[in-house]
Formats: sequence, C-alpha cells, structure tokens
Amino acid sequence: MNELVSLDAAELARRIHAREVSSVEVTRAHLERIEAVDGPAESGVHAFLHLDAEGALAAAEAADRAVAGGAPASPLAGVPIALKDNLTTTDMPTTAASRILEGWRPPYDATVVARLRAAGLVPLGKTNLDEFAMGSSTENSAFGPSRNPWDLTRIPGGSGGGSSSAVAAGESPLALGSDTGGSIRQPGAVTGTVGVKPTYGTVSRYGLIAFSSSLDQIGPCARSVLDAALLHEVIGGQDRNDQTSVSAPLPPVVEAAQAGARGDLAGVRIGVVTEFSGEGYQPGVLGAFTDAVRTLGELGAEVVEVSCPSFGYALPAYYLIAPSEASSNLARFDAMRYGLRVGDDGEHAADEVMSLTREAGFGAEVKRRIMIGTHALSAGSYDALYGKAQKARTLIVRDFTAAFATCDVLISPTTPTTAFAIGERADDPLAMYLADLCTIPSNLAGNAALSVPCGLSADDGLPVGLQIMAPALADDRAYRVAAAYEVARGPGAGPRIPELRALEATR
Repeated sequence: MNELVSLDAAELARRIHAREVSSVEVTRAHLERIEAVDGPAESGVHAFLHLDAEGALAAAEAADRAVAGGAPASPLAGVPIALKDNLTTTDMPTTAASRILEGWRPPYDATVVARLRAAGLVPLGKTNLDEFAMGSSTENSAFGPSRNPWDLTRIPGGSGGGSSSAVAAGESPLALGSDTGGSIRQPGAVTGTVGVKPTYGTVSRYGLIAFSSSLDQIGPCARSVLDAALLHEVIGGQDRNDQTSVSAPLPPVVEAAQAGARGDLAGVRIGVVTEFSGEGYQPGVLGAFTDAVRTLGELGAEVVEVSCPSFGYALPAYYLIAPSEASSNLARFDAMRYGLRVGDDGEHAADEVMSLTREAGFGAEVKRRIMIGTHALSAGSYDALYGKAQKARTLIVRDFTAAFATCDVLISPTTPTTAFAIGERADDPLAMYLADLCTIPSNLAGNAALSVPCGLSADDGLPVGLQIMAPALADDRAYRVAAAYEVARGPGAGPRIPELRALEATR
C-alpha cells in the first residue's frame, strides 16, 4: 500500500504545497488504491459507482500548475476527494444509486462541487449510497452494497456508506456526504472516520437531489477533525441559489479544531444525554463511550448528565416527516422530463407510462417511504400523523434549547451498535431504522453534530463513534471538543487504513 493513501488531507496538502510530492502523484496513488480494493459489490469495497480517472488527473495537473506559480487555490488544493452520488456533476453521471436516474448527466454542478473545483480539490468520482439516501446500510443501492473495510462482511453505514468506506479504505482522503437522519455521522462511526452534519442552512443544498428538504444537509467525511474542518470551510457559506441558506457567517471551524488540538477543555461544560444509553445498546459501544467521557473529564471539561425526554419521540417523528417530504420531492420523477421511461410504446397513456416507470425505477425502500409519506399527508391522516410529528419536532427543539442553556455541547454514542452484517437487517425495517436512533434529533432540530472515532468495541473489535452535538451556528464548539478528544487518544488511536491484503492479492 502506497504511503500516500494513508496520510490525512492536511498532511497531503502540506506536502503538495511544499512541492515534496505532486498532486498528480497523490491522485495516481489513490486511483491505484481504488483499482486494487474497490471492485464490484460481490467481491470488493465497492465504494464508487463512477470513477473519472482522466478528469481527476487533469484537475491534479491544474493544481500542480497553481502550486508551481505560488498560488494554490486553497489550503486543500491538490487533495483528492470523493463525492456522494446524489450531488450533481456536469462531468460525471448522477444517479442517486437509483435505476430511475441510471446514466443521467446533470446540466449543472451542485454549489458544493463548484466550490471544491474553485478551491483546487481533485474529484475522483461518485460514491455509492442507499437509493435516494433512504437507508442506514447502503444495501438499498440499486447497484449493490458497499462494504466496511474493517470487515467486508459488514455494512459501512448509510446512506453514505460509499463515502465513508472510500475514506476508511484509503481510496480517498476526503469525501462529501449528505445527512438527513445521520447519513454522514452513522457511517463515520461504524468505519472509524470523522463525519460532520453542519448547522442546517450553512452549507448550500443547491444541486443535492432532495430526499427530505427540511432535514437534508451536506457535510464532510474525513480521517481527522482538522481535515473535516478544512473541508467544511471550503464548502460552507451562503448561497443565493438555496432559499434555505442562512446569511450568518460560517463559524470558525478550522480555528476551533486547531485550538482543540492543544488539548485543553477547561471551562467547557459537556452534557451526557441520559436517554441515549441502556437497553438496546451494545455493551462494547457503551464501554468505549464511558472511556471517552472519562477522557473528556481528564481534559478539564465539566461533565454532567442531561435529560432530553422528548428525544424518545425523534425516531417515530422522523419516519413520518422524512417520508412525507420524500413523497413530495420524488413526484418529479414522472418519466416525462428526464431519467428512465418505461412503456412509452404508443400503447400506454401518460399516467400508465409514469406508473410503469416508477415501478421499474424505484427500489423497495423508496416505494415504502413514498407510501408512508403519501398516507401521512392524506386528508384523513394529516393531523393525526404528520401534524403530531411536527409537534414532537417542536418538543425536541425545546429540549435542545434547554440543554444548551446549561451545557456547551451534548454527547452520546453515535450509534447503538457497531457495524452489523450485510443482510442481517434487510428484512426488518424497524431494526434498520434504529441505527439512526442517536443521530436523528439533530436533524429535526437543525443544530450541528459530528461523530469522531472513540476506539474499538471490546465485543467485536469494530469502530465506535462519539457524537458531539452543538447549538445551531456553534459548529466550532463541536470541532473544538472533538479535536481535543482526538489528540488525547494519542497517535495510533485514531482511524487507521485496513490493509485489505487478501483483497489486493485477488486484483
């Protein structure tokens, strides 16, 4: 394994800008790593749905020219990145891992993609996901599941399992994901990587294929807290193309990560959410979390218990609100404007073509959520289901407000368990949905949250994530605490790149 694929983004950028190594060399190393371990869904990591080697090398050459001229476009210029395949790109297909969009090439770049290009980063390709970001395991992809590099028989999380597995496997030092109910943080936790959900509205959603518009948020996937902060700074900020974009300045996330790395949390008050423990939580996860709480106290933080009783409503509220918004958003896939078209043979009316296309193009989970959402919005159910879910959402926001009145950040395990086996929960949607139990409240409230690795479970030796939640527009608080904790765990305690030697030998 080439040393370059094991380095974090900040170190790669330092070497590229010091001209110790070229962006082309770094990009080639990652393309070779992808060729060695990615492979098809049946036998490899399968993080990528589309790879653009030619475009990546051209972008790397441009970055090297800028560095040679003394003007790298940003602190991350020349560093490769992977993009979740629900972000529109003009030079690569955007499928949202669905047959209904197979091969579709958008006419515009998502705002975050345009900002990455302007900052000189090098897009490698598009990563796998649960279809339309609906899932917790990446098993709902129409093109086969991605696999966890720590154990190829297990899931890499979802919906952004392709992005998390690409970073964990050394295929890319950085990736972008989208987080609707935990789809960046939960994959980060189970693959031993850092995943961040920024405050809602602080990163543009323009060009993100919508799942649930009031919950979706694009964010970084990385190997270190500083890497995530550097990427966050590139993609964040107001965008006039996004009506939900906020005008407030982006919090100083890089400065906070650098300050946290000095390892002092004196004066920081951390609340442990009591509702996120106990029955249903894997003992090894709780053990790693308990160790993390102890470490934070040793760093000088004041650690207290905080109760957020309405968090118990988060899961059922989410699975009414998100499907309702999905039902509305996915109505645009009607076989009339773009994407798949089935039955257009002159024998079928327009409504029949639409029905045949949606039947053939959407997978089982997408259909399930559309039906749940349509029912929740129907005249006889709106007040009893969707209306009550929104009231529960208000109670969750109030719990966060009360907790943040006494604490700077809140913490919990990111997930109740480590990565489960592929296929283990495929026939049990309720068990699958529980993977997002701890992450959903922050999406409903719109505040910032991230997951940072906190060791390996004593049960199975698999990664565990520590979730750090901060108030809206106070993302820097989460970065400071996460960076301090990351440093306290020491070198070698953070994410590692699994060797995957047996897999490489078969390529």
